Amino acid sequence: MHKGVKQLPARWAAAVFVETSNVPVSRERIPVGLLYSGTGLYGAVGQEMLRGALLGLEEVNAWVSTDFVLEPLIADPSGRLRGYYEACDAMLRQHRAMHLVGCYTSAARRQVLPLVEAADALLWHPARYEGFESSESVIYVGAAPNQHVVPLARYMLQHIASSVYCIGSHYIWTWETARVLREMLGATGGHMAAERTLPLGETSVEHVVEEIVRLRPGVVFNTLVGQSSYAFFRAYHAARLRDPHASLPPILSCSLCEPELQIIGAEAGAGHIACSPWFQSLDTLENRVFLGRYRERFGPGSSPSVDAQASYTCMLLLGRAIKAAGSADVAAVRRALYRDSFRAPQGAICVDPDNNHTYATPRIARSNLAGQFDLLWESPALVRPDPYLVWLDQALSEHSEVSAPPRRHLRIVS
Repeated sequence: MHKGVKQLPARWAAAVFVETSNVPVSRERIPVGLLYSGTGLYGAVGQEMLRGALLGLEEVNAWVSTDFVLEPLIADPSGRLRGYYEACDAMLRQHRAMHLVGCYTSAARRQVLPLVEAADALLWHPARYEGFESSESVIYVGAAPNQHVVPLARYMLQHIASSVYCIGSHYIWTWETARVLREMLGATGGHMAAERTLPLGETSVEHVVEEIVRLRPGVVFNTLVGQSSYAFFRAYHAARLRDPHASLPPILSCSLCEPELQIIGAEAGAGHIACSPWFQSLDTLENRVFLGRYRERFGPGSSPSVDAQASYTCMLLLGRAIKAAGSADVAAVRRALYRDSFRAPQGAICVDPDNNHTYATPRIARSNLAGQFDLLWESPALVRPDPYLVWLDQALSEHSEVSAPPRRHLRIVS
């Protein structure tokens, strides 16, 4: 439980809000809904995402030059799609929250999107996702597919192998990622050794590992979610221990993050490759400040994920836009947001008004025994978001990094 928290009505089993009674009466209170599953299949990631959002919200509320305060309404749907729907509906109808931050899975985002669009509200979505969506009612702060899936696949083809075993959870994230991989393999002469999917939450994975041992692909591309992914990493490591001469390839992932490495275990989680706009090991002033504040607020053992960092950034983007617009009106906030840019913990960031996704700097790193990531590659420039991958064919034919000329000159402000 977070400090200053009170219970909301009992019909939200795990819903709370942060106390803001010490805020001067003269400041307008703007309700903000926070939709994060701190329990359930991906609860560890959800807890860190909520912490990132709360940290950003508290920083916005500490600004002395504003005449508003963000008042958070927090719901824990426990990974249940019905829970997301009910919580979002209550936030919009009962509490008149026109800004919502959260959702980790695409299934959850798609569950609440019709409600958000019907209410002319705005969902600030922090998670990396599979793309092929662009809504006026969503600000996509997490990486688009050309900012994580495509760079990782290109790195794999150029530096590791072109024979791929794809394993993932049976839902849209896996389906779309596998489709992009097939297209890239087809364009470069690669080979999909096998594609396998498991039900969400499935932890019986030994048969998958056995098949990988038998097929000996050049690389394993993992899109499993939560407990399924953790079980897979452990079973994969166990197979390596049983046969040290098997030379099993590394696991590649666009979702593996530091708090998950702690859950998986040091040895089982080490030596694998991930792509993300942010890692804890990123050595910048903004990131050092963020990590210091995060650990001071939630304890020295707390471990934020890239999605926690993005949740924090969502709150700063929202607060800055409300301040610049002089209003929480959704249309006014969007207009102010499109004019803004600043340095987040992950680096320079701004929103592309053409598709409501953010510019980002893709990075590729390898996990180590300390539960951190060692950087292998970093994009030399911000990458414009391409959620529909309209530039993919051009990038593949040119054998260049998947990027596009900036839509506008970026002026990064503090």
